[in-house]
Amino acid sequence: MLSSKVEFPKPESIKALDIGDIAIMNQLAYSFKDEFVKYVKIDSFTSPDPFKNENSNTYLIVIDRENIDRIIAMIIIKHNDSDNSKIPLEKINNDRLKIIQIPEDKALLLKYEMMPKDTNNFYQFRKDGIVIGYIMFAFQICGQHY
Repeated sequence: MLSSKVEFPKPESIKALDIGDIAIMNQLAYSFKDEFVKYVKIDSFTSPDPFKNENSNTYLIVIDRENIDRIIAMIIIKHNDSDNSKIPLEKINNDRLKIIQIPEDKALLLKYEMMPKDTNNFYQFRKDGIVIGYIMFAFQICGQHY
């Protein structure tokens, strides 16, 4: 079940993560991706960041329950009228991970802490050939924003 009642990481706490945290995030991200691809097809190449889209989207982060500052993935689901956009995230959720919805402005701040470059940070994902969202994994972290 998705939750919005959990505290979500703050950008300043992301800066405090050490190399051990990054290693844990990477391993959890690969495990999460293995489960995620059972329900969608992830494109091979990154696309422009979806924050610039005018459409309202749903912004989700996957966090480690043991340390909520460890962001495993960020998911942006496009709004459309089709049932194709439904992904059974509750099946991917496990005892270690929690998926929470966050506002767009908070998602953007967290994205810049994890991926300070401005573009092409997200992979599109599809269901039945239609792009239904975007995902960024912890194993893509490219540096820290100062």
